[in-house]
Amino acid sequence: MDTILWPLKVAVAWVMVYIHKFLVLVGMHDGSGAAWVLSIVGLTIFVRILIMPLFVRQIRASRGMQLMQPELQALQAKYKGKKDPASKQRQQEEMMALYRKHGTNPFASCFPILIQMPIFFALFRVLANLEKVAEGVYPGHISIGPLTAELAGDVQASTVFGAHLSDSFMNTDDMTTKVVTVIMIIAMSATQWYTMAQLSMKNMPESSKNSDNPMIRSQRVMMTVMPVFFAFTGVQFQIGVLIYWVTSNLWTMGQQFYTINRMPAPGSEAEKKFRARENAKRARKGMPSLEEEERAKAEAEGTAPTGGQRAQPVRKNRQKKGAGRPSGAEGRSGSRPDDGDGAKTGGAGDANDSDNATTGGGGSSRRPGGLTDEEIARRRYERRARERKRAAARRKAQNKKRRG
Repeated sequence: MDTILWPLKVAVAWVMVYIHKFLVLVGMHDGSGAAWVLSIVGLTIFVRILIMPLFVRQIRASRGMQLMQPELQALQAKYKGKKDPASKQRQQEEMMALYRKHGTNPFASCFPILIQMPIFFALFRVLANLEKVAEGVYPGHISIGPLTAELAGDVQASTVFGAHLSDSFMNTDDMTTKVVTVIMIIAMSATQWYTMAQLSMKNMPESSKNSDNPMIRSQRVMMTVMPVFFAFTGVQFQIGVLIYWVTSNLWTMGQQFYTINRMPAPGSEAEKKFRARENAKRARKGMPSLEEEERAKAEAEGTAPTGGQRAQPVRKNRQKKGAGRPSGAEGRSGSRPDDGDGAKTGGAGDANDSDNATTGGGGSSRRPGGLTDEEIARRRYERRARERKRAAARRKAQNKKRRG
């Protein structure tokens, strides 16, 4: 294994040594001590910055998996009970098409961990061979890259709460080292569990959290299995490796916290809190809420659901007879053009402005009064903005009066 991992071991040693040199340059103690502990923390941060694009891809894939859950469940219901090879093949093909449609795959969330595993094992082997490097008996090499015998001795002598970086629970009889190892294993398992729970508990739509959802079932299994796996294997890890893994988990927690708060998944609990925060900020500035802005945009684009009475189908001969003749509220009440602000003119109000189009000929895109949907939506938006601004000014004046 050392032969296979040698290039990575040299890279790990290079990063640790030069981070240590930088820490000494800014005033930390040279030789054994905290600078070598922080060099492992620096190695972790360096690796996480390098794999940042994979984290972004993981978040996008996770969001795509969440958004496709209703379609995936419908597909599973479609082929439920069909065990013949042809049905299974069609189900697999439709499922892969669904993954391509949403730009995701079920393995994207594993990429950051898989990429880190070789680095993790390389650090494990560097720390395991410190004694041989320090004594000059490392087979085939006198150093690991820039990690010379003298520096290896300094790393080996460095401690965390009295436990040496190269010691593990299984290779020492020192009780202090065993206690520190157990505490760090608990911290590693707890942070691993929480990083997985953040995605499934806070950043997933409520509709996807039922037990029939295979994604939820797999995530719950992973939330249980991964921390237990690390708890049992952690007794073999050196203190330095445990520092690396705890730091990596804390970094992941911070990344996820930022992402969930700034870019939550649609329909999730995190999105509700995000909208509440944004709407409160907008209200203080006299701006429309997110919902109002989205509704105005949808109305302007003609994609908003329309209210009022459903238009009944008309035969072709009756369409020809009615061509060019006003219909609906305009024809019955003789409504006059309005200014788009919703003022009632001749019996046609705000609802008629937005929902009752003239149907002469082939169905014009203009409303009564000659205004387009976009113009009506823009004027309504401007009117509401003015009302919010006046309301904010009144609240400000009232607050000032109360303070005075």
